[in-house]
Amino acid sequence: MNRRAWLVLMIAVVGVAAARLRADDGRSAGALAADQVRVTRVVDGDTIKVSIDGERDTVRYIGIDTPESRRPNTPVQCFAKEASAENARLVDGERVRLRFDVERRDRYGRLLAYVYRVDDGRFVNAELVGRGYARTLTIPPNVRFAERFAALQTQAREARRGLWSRC
Repeated sequence: MNRRAWLVLMIAVVGVAAARLRADDGRSAGALAADQVRVTRVVDGDTIKVSIDGERDTVRYIGIDTPESRRPNTPVQCFAKEASAENARLVDGERVRLRFDVERRDRYGRLLAYVYRVDDGRFVNAELVGRGYARTLTIPPNVRFAERFAALQTQAREARRGLWSRC
């Protein structure tokens, strides 16, 4: 293959890749444009399914981690069922706002978001940490609320709320 043909091929490949990225961003950006999505299912304490423009997507909460209840070949961890139930109480069937940080998706293709209830503006990620249903999990570059979550975790642990009283 001569140099010119190789250059044309590379430009085509880059163009296709860019178009795919724009298509993905467009679907994800729909949540931003609409600003609100409906929670269709609570997977566990820190993961939900939502409907965005008629399509289902998975959202993993940024900055927090709840005990595991659904990991294959792993026993249900202490306080996992309670964390999942609290997340369901907060958001199941609700309209929520998704706010993104630096990265829009994780390596598993899940949306990474800070989640706010539409009806009252409650910051779900912060609620779960502050009430002792979640621990902080800071993964750069998504660190916008890391200090806030750390302070809430300290308060919950010192007050022995939620998992800090039993696990």
